[in-house]
Amino acid sequence: MGLAITAIYVTSVADEPLATESESEHYIKAAEIVEYGRPEKLFLRSGVALVMDDREGVILYERNIDRPRPIASLTKIMTALVIFESGVPLDSLIEITRADRDRLRRTGSRLAYGALISQYDLLRAAVGASDNRAAAALARTYPGGKKAMIRAMNTLAKELGMRHTRFTDSSGLDNGNVSTARDLALLSAATEKYPLLREIASEPSFTVIDHASGQEISFHNTNRLVQRDTWDISLSKTGYTSAAGNCLLMQTTIGNRPLTIVLLNSWGKYSRYGDVNRIQKWLLNAEQNVPPEQTASASTS
Repeated sequence: MGLAITAIYVTSVADEPLATESESEHYIKAAEIVEYGRPEKLFLRSGVALVMDDREGVILYERNIDRPRPIASLTKIMTALVIFESGVPLDSLIEITRADRDRLRRTGSRLAYGALISQYDLLRAAVGASDNRAAAALARTYPGGKKAMIRAMNTLAKELGMRHTRFTDSSGLDNGNVSTARDLALLSAATEKYPLLREIASEPSFTVIDHASGQEISFHNTNRLVQRDTWDISLSKTGYTSAAGNCLLMQTTIGNRPLTIVLLNSWGKYSRYGDVNRIQKWLLNAEQNVPPEQTASASTS
């Protein structure tokens, strides 16, 4: 595991406002976290892990971040991104049909055949609640159809510099959807262009409207941490298949530090959440371990 400081340059740091004097007084540089935090002692249960300081674009912790892995439903972030990029009207209504059912893994859905759901609500169901039928309907009705969407997803991945990423469907059910933690950090940064996408990805719970029946259909976010007031989460996506293990892509703030966290191949139903809590504890302790003279130096540099 390489723990040298790595600048990945995926954030729009130059566009952010300068820190206030009070923020600067408490700002600890990423280099100090790596030097005094002893990231090599951080034990995580995920086979692949990346923790990046988004303010500096510096990786604080890494494990196998360039190893391609199936990414399961993390795929749906790219699905949503190409929908936003396409400019299709989000208020257009889409009928759910049997063509949208999951034939590969036979997962269920709260969206009934014949339901009329807006493009916006399908995005919410696909990203926030990881509904596979919603993702399939988005691909089926994408301009040019499913094949065109997959081409768009792979084209955008190349444009973003995701060199080890390949998409084969819109939901992530197919194990051909592969990426790396480093590539997924690039995808995470690309969502900053669309605040609405980030909003729907981090909604704790929501309802969508079936315009055919007038029925309201309730959904909950698949990331249990967004339900907790103790977490400040601005982007979230979970995923699971037997090949991918449990996966998590998340942007959050711990202390005053904005972070991107990517966890892949985490085994055990709750292990990814345990890892995030371990990351939080490690980071806060790391900041406490930085000598005061280093913090003072950082605030005046």
